[in-house]
Amino acid sequence: MPTWQQLRDAKLDEYTDAADGWGRISSRSNADKDRVDNGMFAKIHETQKGETATKAGGDVQRLSRNYQYLHTECGLIRTALNGLAAELAAPQKKVKQALEDAENLKFTVKPDGSVEYPTDSYVLAPGSNTAQHGAPVPLAPGKGEGVGSPDANKGKAEDIAQRIGDAVREAAEIDGRYAAALRRLKAGPGLDVSSADLVDAAADTKALQQAAGKYADDDRIPHGKSPKENADWWNGLTQEQRDEYATLYPASVGALDGIPSSVRDDANRTVFAETRAQILTDLAKPAPNQYIPNPNGSYPAAVVSPEYRQWQKDQERLKDQLRGSDSIQARFDATGREGLPEAYLLGYDKDGIGRAIIANGNPDTADHTAVYVPGTTTNLKDFDGDISRMTDLWYQSQAMAPGENVSTITWFGYDAPQSLAPDAMQKDFAYNGSPKLLQFMDGLETVQGGPDESHTTIVGHSYGSTVVGDASNKGDLAADDIVAVGSPGMLTGRAEDLDVGKDHVWSEAATSDVVPAGGKIAGLGGYTWGVETWNGIPFNAGYVQTVPSDELFGAHRMDVDTSGHSDYWTRESESLKNQAKVVTGRYDEVNED
Repeated sequence: MPTWQQLRDAKLDEYTDAADGWGRISSRSNADKDRVDNGMFAKIHETQKGETATKAGGDVQRLSRNYQYLHTECGLIRTALNGLAAELAAPQKKVKQALEDAENLKFTVKPDGSVEYPTDSYVLAPGSNTAQHGAPVPLAPGKGEGVGSPDANKGKAEDIAQRIGDAVREAAEIDGRYAAALRRLKAGPGLDVSSADLVDAAADTKALQQAAGKYADDDRIPHGKSPKENADWWNGLTQEQRDEYATLYPASVGALDGIPSSVRDDANRTVFAETRAQILTDLAKPAPNQYIPNPNGSYPAAVVSPEYRQWQKDQERLKDQLRGSDSIQARFDATGREGLPEAYLLGYDKDGIGRAIIANGNPDTADHTAVYVPGTTTNLKDFDGDISRMTDLWYQSQAMAPGENVSTITWFGYDAPQSLAPDAMQKDFAYNGSPKLLQFMDGLETVQGGPDESHTTIVGHSYGSTVVGDASNKGDLAADDIVAVGSPGMLTGRAEDLDVGKDHVWSEAATSDVVPAGGKIAGLGGYTWGVETWNGIPFNAGYVQTVPSDELFGAHRMDVDTSGHSDYWTRESESLKNQAKVVTGRYDEVNED
């Protein structure tokens, strides 16, 4: 336990100065990691092929992990030192005030914290609330019986001793919390950062969250607020506070719609790296004994143990999670290939079917932004196809907009239906997913600086278009154009009902795509009075159900030269080119039916 003298004399600015130094190392490591991920990988793709590229890529990945680890651990040390200084300031102020009061009253504070006062000597142990009668204190000339009555001075001495004792105990509790967290923050020998090191870094973060909760609490981060409220909170912080919250609560910061994409990416990559390391560590755990004696004592003599069955289930779950993280890591590693820009991880969650939001290029500064909402059976274990669709759309769109910045985003931020029946025939998936989409789109608009700062297109595929339709029905969808691809319906009967306006609703549906017809069976379309036509020929009239590929719906029906439900993003296809023309605002060049 510290003494009151140590608490009084503690130079807290030395802690904050040291924190600044560790903070600079953390920030520099993060910047170096970005250069490695977004610069060195690009150079490898440009200059190396075959085994040489593979070997160089592995070395660069190792270097990236090292910088990631440095960024996290040094950031935690910075936060711990700042938190320690900030929390010690209060008990230090208390003890200094108590000492000042004692000096003004001509009391004497002993090295052990006991207090002597004039008239009679009473020795008081800090916090004991009792004073023991001691030897008389000589009086100053002319003071008579002393300053104040013995009872009055006794009460004042008791108060001062109690305050000193409380301050010392408070400082000891603070010191103990931070000392335990700081002792964890040490690296193992060698230059290689292993999965075990990253798992340990995650545990270090949790330990400091517990220690520094009074200094930087997750409850101070806005949860469930609007993107504007998130942005206002973030903009109201100092840069040091931003760094500390992002280091201490990366999952919470990474989920905040409305703050810069670079910040969310840094935070989510920390979560991603540590989560991936935990998955690999758990996969490497040895299997428990497969067989145990039959508890019934009958044939067979041995049965499979419950622990082994659970281990098998866990292994399958972990393998699925690893496949999902492999898809995301592969996109990170593809930066620079054929000019592909850096990736921004705007959301990540391994649990359940998973979640991920990945941008190609920085959407905050994009002239044209496309947000892709995938549909039925989307999950993280089979996510590579959804990522590839938006990289292909980026290539096609960027080629059509030389000199402009394009960002394409795969938004998998909702519970997608996992089966055609009964899941994809239900509307609840859209009802539950659309508020999340609205929130994300509002966040994009907020961080971009307003609705006129980027031309934004939402591309909804399959059930994803149903989510888009419900979002448009529920609120002000922050988009300029909507493209419904292979849509089973948008829960509304006419394009003019969508809040981007009829002229900005586009549809693609291959003749062999059966999903639009299936959507009508499920009732995912919308109803309207009118005459249904096919190639201008009427075949039905009345109160009919429509989906975006129907002529009566009123969307621009774009030419499609691909077949089936999943090939609309084939490279160099008319289907993909038409999407890119909408994304880049080249409406007059779109080929329509």
